[in-house]
Amino acid sequence: MALGQGMVARTFTVAFEGVEARLVEVQCAVAAGLPAFNLVGLPDKAVSEARERVRAALTAMSIALPTRRITVNLAPADLPKEGSHFDLPIALALLAALEIVPADAVADTVALGELSLDGRIAPVAGALPAAMAAAAAGHRLLCPAACGPEAAWVGAVQVLGAAKLADAVRHFTGQAPISPAEPGQVLPRDSTRDLRDVKGQERAKRAMEIAAAGRHHLLMVGSPGSGKSMLAARLPGILPELSPEEALETSTIHSLAGLVAEGGISRERPFREPHHTASVAAIVGGGRGAKPGEISLAHNGVLFLDEFPEFPRTVLETLRQPIETGEVVVARANAHVRYPCRFLLIAAANPCKCGYLTEPARACGRAPACGDDYLGRISGPLMDRFDLRLDVPPVAFSDLDLPASGDSSADVAERVAAARSVQSRRFIDHDRLRVNADAEGALLEEIARPCAEGRALMARAAERFGLTARGYHRVLRVARTIADLAGADAVAPPHLAEALSFRLALGPDNPG
Repeated sequence: MALGQGMVARTFTVAFEGVEARLVEVQCAVAAGLPAFNLVGLPDKAVSEARERVRAALTAMSIALPTRRITVNLAPADLPKEGSHFDLPIALALLAALEIVPADAVADTVALGELSLDGRIAPVAGALPAAMAAAAAGHRLLCPAACGPEAAWVGAVQVLGAAKLADAVRHFTGQAPISPAEPGQVLPRDSTRDLRDVKGQERAKRAMEIAAAGRHHLLMVGSPGSGKSMLAARLPGILPELSPEEALETSTIHSLAGLVAEGGISRERPFREPHHTASVAAIVGGGRGAKPGEISLAHNGVLFLDEFPEFPRTVLETLRQPIETGEVVVARANAHVRYPCRFLLIAAANPCKCGYLTEPARACGRAPACGDDYLGRISGPLMDRFDLRLDVPPVAFSDLDLPASGDSSADVAERVAAARSVQSRRFIDHDRLRVNADAEGALLEEIARPCAEGRALMARAAERFGLTARGYHRVLRVARTIADLAGADAVAPPHLAEALSFRLALGPDNPG
């Protein structure tokens, strides 16, 4: 249709709702009337400002806007549109409406990118989920050149990376086609931290191995300098690499947060360690655009919360539901955004405010009330969700001069990988189950059923230490992991005894 008759050109982009990228049709009409450039379809401030960036970018290419009425509609109109990545699709739809690029060439393209005033296309967050949405719709993806290697990991879609708006124009007009982007490099694993660097603490190392093998949440309590943070920092070194499916899941979330480095996909499990002053929105997710929080950025990896009782009570209590379900819903007035968050929680705490409750020579005069008040900040329901609880004593000064002892991270990682492999085969017919920590109900009873002697042991523990129903099942999960590490087919009393020793290390399960 000729320009004077009011041509409508179309292209596509995406709007993000959690990890989901929803297709948005960008419609542009140039019609007779008073000169204007209007954007409709529920745009936010950043999208509304795209008019000036698009105008400047076209001017840099010596393209003047006609003295006509330009209307750009973002459909569906009731879906909120946020972010600067709408610049490029708006510019493409406008160029098609002006018959500078073929309308049919951009009509099957999903585009995203921020335009600079000189026409350069700046990188934006979310290229990976955008590529998934384009692949599902059967369209190609046009994105900033810097985002091309990231988006190309979705092999089912053609990804074109353009450095400038002029490059996109030359591609669609056939003057200089853009070569499809290639996937970025697999980033190397950081293996500089080794468990053998930690002197002593053999029981703590054992707890780390069990936690890594079955994704069991771990709480370490010990005086300052006993090695809690040092141990936690070495946990990624004993975890198996992300599977291709897990790597894509994790990278999708990191892409939304703008954390994918140079288009490379890491096979190393994420390790997040937010400060104890973090807000609820920072931990769980929220803020502008309901962005993913630390628990989602730690998906398939480790969330380490040092100085655990120092976190605000409201922050700690928000962890309870995500720990159980493996996902978090960020509720807003106009949307409910869902993020996955299957993470391994490692928490570290001092035994009291001053930190030296267990050292008689240095303990404060308020002991033991000091420790009760301090650790009492961790509610009973939250404490109940820790499968492993560990007292980390200080290391004697004389032990620091001893040579490194115990297994290296590589040796422990080999055992953990073998146990994870057993679990993968065990849960192959269960889509949402990957490790022993996910098992529940009849399935848990089937895979971790104790013998008569083991049931008697559990009954005595329940009677003496007030083992809760959740505690009972978590002991079974840990015992199943210990059996997997030992290569045993069935859960034996020694496995249950070790699991109980970690569960009850800091006192009764239900101290009420």
